[in-house]
Amino acid sequence: MQYNAVAIVPSAGLGRRFGEGRNKPFETLGNKPVLIWALEVLEQMPEISEIIPVLKESDIQAGTELFKQYKITKVMQIAPGGRERQDSVFNGLRFIKDRESVVLIHDGARPFLEPKTARRALSALPGYDGVVIGVPPKDTIKEIEGQLIRQTLNRDTLIAIQTPQIFFYQPLLAAYEKAMKESFYATDDAALVERNRGSIRVVQGEYTNIKITTPEDLVIAEAFLKMRGDEE
Repeated sequence: MQYNAVAIVPSAGLGRRFGEGRNKPFETLGNKPVLIWALEVLEQMPEISEIIPVLKESDIQAGTELFKQYKITKVMQIAPGGRERQDSVFNGLRFIKDRESVVLIHDGARPFLEPKTARRALSALPGYDGVVIGVPPKDTIKEIEGQLIRQTLNRDTLIAIQTPQIFFYQPLLAAYEKAMKESFYATDDAALVERNRGSIRVVQGEYTNIKITTPEDLVIAEAFLKMRGDEE
């Protein structure tokens, strides 16, 4: 089934864990900024009709020049970032004009999105309000309270969620409006739709679809590039 898919790419975080004074989306990975790796994948997907990056207001001019330099033609508007990621995505949602569209939300700090993964999620959307991708955790996960372990969780029932997360526009907007009205914040978009009784399907992601969160992640990402032969 064909959709008019609009991609929102939140890239306005403060990057507290990445290091003071460093701007994570614009950090160089291989031969280009982290954000550009993600945008180029979306640019090449015919399923995506528009890309709406969400940047800190102080980065919008630099972002505009960067997108022109790398010929990211599907960026027609840039949304200003908010205090939290959720505020930023909500700002991006309000830039979408087609209320019948599908919204693909992908973190700008995940440079290794595979088009086949995004397509797998898109094709799984009919019959649901949203689809998320994820991978089974490799480590044992324990629930703690303070410094004490409360219980060991069953890995067979757990999934580590990534982006992109894909939704029909109207249930996503309704979930966001309710959450913002009630000052409820979550760490991903699906949690808001779940809270609004939406149905969310999970499909298999890729372990290489890492998020650049700390400087160590950038080292791992460089290693991935060398494996792929993209380090030049």
